[in-house]
Amino acid sequence: MSTILGCLATAAMLPSALASSSTLAALALQNVLDRASPIFGSYVNRTPDKAEWMKAYPDNTPLVHLNIPGTHDSATWNYDEATQRSLKGITDLNQVTVPVPETFRCQDLPFIEMLDMGIRAFDLRYSFDPTNTTLVFYHGPALLSETATVDDVLFGFYQWLDDHPSETIFLSFQHESSTAKYASNNAELQLNLYNILVSAEARHYFLQKKDQLGNLGEARGKIILLRRFDLDQLDASYTEALPGLHFSPSLWTDNSPDISLVYNSKKNLTAFIEDYYQPLTPTGSSAVENIRWKFNATKRHLLKAATGNEDSLFWSFASGGVNHQLVSFLEQSKGKRLGIVMFDFFEQPSELIDTFLTL
Repeated sequence: MSTILGCLATAAMLPSALASSSTLAALALQNVLDRASPIFGSYVNRTPDKAEWMKAYPDNTPLVHLNIPGTHDSATWNYDEATQRSLKGITDLNQVTVPVPETFRCQDLPFIEMLDMGIRAFDLRYSFDPTNTTLVFYHGPALLSETATVDDVLFGFYQWLDDHPSETIFLSFQHESSTAKYASNNAELQLNLYNILVSAEARHYFLQKKDQLGNLGEARGKIILLRRFDLDQLDASYTEALPGLHFSPSLWTDNSPDISLVYNSKKNLTAFIEDYYQPLTPTGSSAVENIRWKFNATKRHLLKAATGNEDSLFWSFASGGVNHQLVSFLEQSKGKRLGIVMFDFFEQPSELIDTFLTL
């Protein structure tokens, strides 16, 4: 019995044979994965070449030395006109105007295909659904699914790790504030997220290490939590109980090519971040000019990662149409540490992730 099925079987145990409880647990898990599928994708256990690329690295490899491919606004792959239209009845409760779907889409493939193709870092934007009852995924005011809750999608990651125990996943959680007319990052919402992240399942699958990144060996089969949120409406003990690295949104400079955040003051551990998502080009600049500014900012930050302190964390957001230019840069960066890099439409061009993973 897999780890996650074992947890579910225990929770659903009846005074009958273990085989019956195992069947019930499998059915319960499948129900969860089906609900998660609009974001996670339809679960299939397979092992293509890049699904277990971390096997090539020894257990004593520091995580900050690895090159980790990720996706920016990861949950947006299924947001098209049909999705927007099907959700209109529920999203009208948010009392906001949602622009055309193309405005919000940054990916083309579901989470399970991202994982199987080597992606290990996910940018997740959450808030309350329009009924203020469950946490779901958004990009701005665009509700990405009503059925795929944060909790359900996490079970997809848990199952994938059971099937690929050599791997480590980085999940960045950020509250999306512009979802509804009266949206609020209030105590109820924060408590909802906290309860998800300290559940029995989460405590098993999230690495229970705080304010530092260790070696790959201890992180295999686990999730590293990157907390781009505050629990400032709750007692400080709630924040203390969460694992992972904390990047307070109050300290994350908006639209900046060069952010420095200390995530462990005792050890003076710093993350250097590039999140320059809207290049400040002169008024009237063309899309080509905007992309050039974005590429230059991303390239500068990756060069800084390649030459910077090897114990520092480097995190870059290579969004904004720079993928093709990045391929040639990556080909000239063999043997360099570039850190976590978040891509838009990561499978375009097809050689991008292959090149990144063979640095």
